[in-house]
Amino acid sequence: MTAELDNWRLLGRMQAWRDYQIFMLDSLWHDASAEQKPTLVLIHGYPTSSWDFSPMWQQLSARFRLVTADLLGMGFSSKPLPHQYTIGEQADLMQAVMQFAGVGNCHILAHDYGDTVTQELLARDLSNAASRYHSVTLLNGGLFPETHRATSKQKLMAGPFGPLLARLTTQKKLLDAFSVVFGAQTKPDAQLRASVWQLVNENKGLRVLPPLLNYIRERRQFRERWLGALTNARMPLALINGSSDPVSGAHMVVRFRELLGSNHFIRELAGIGHYPQVEAPQLVLAAFEEFLDGLPQG
Repeated sequence: MTAELDNWRLLGRMQAWRDYQIFMLDSLWHDASAEQKPTLVLIHGYPTSSWDFSPMWQQLSARFRLVTADLLGMGFSSKPLPHQYTIGEQADLMQAVMQFAGVGNCHILAHDYGDTVTQELLARDLSNAASRYHSVTLLNGGLFPETHRATSKQKLMAGPFGPLLARLTTQKKLLDAFSVVFGAQTKPDAQLRASVWQLVNENKGLRVLPPLLNYIRERRQFRERWLGALTNARMPLALINGSSDPVSGAHMVVRFRELLGSNHFIRELAGIGHYPQVEAPQLVLAAFEEFLDGLPQG
């Protein structure tokens, strides 16, 4: 395990949830002053982990109490198989993480698969008298199934030969597919590639990559529910998006404006791909802080 990844693991704890072990982190465990700060819940994407937010962790923790976890089937969390992975279950997990941490009202910063989990959280939130979420910020993700351009590797992995393909996946094949969605000038370096490979392989994780891709089908199935979660959202929304992402780049932002209008905070990052928080953390932080500083006070 790389030194950075090992240090990240030491920051967190394993938490029992249902029949599984979930890796979660709470900055309050290491910084008592975090109790006086607003809470920011971070929700990561597929097929990586909460570690994606590590480049911004220190600066975010100056302003927020940070709470996050590795979703089921990813990172250091349990990776059961056989298992029917669903966005609803992942939303249950994140609600449990917030309960474990004693989180009431909070902000959310999400990416990719985590965007979809957030959409389900917002759909549930609509049944409450008042929203528990102060704001929601979304990084590159498949907010609308009609603009989600899955990679060829994902399409094959989601098909009937997915389990076989997972068994035949080598480090080079997986990481080459991972690198394709990065910007031309922001490709992952050797250390990042090694860390991602280790995270995916943790707990025999290659085996669960195909069933996790069930979210592609679910995005079509629950499109209206998850679109409604955004159009009816009762808190300020922000979209910070890497424009060069072939999966959910500039074309997704066009659709966002068509469906939700231009009244929301939108920041497009030229030359940045699918992982803006990894490729250009300072640009994401600057945009995020601009959004936060423009929120109504009180």
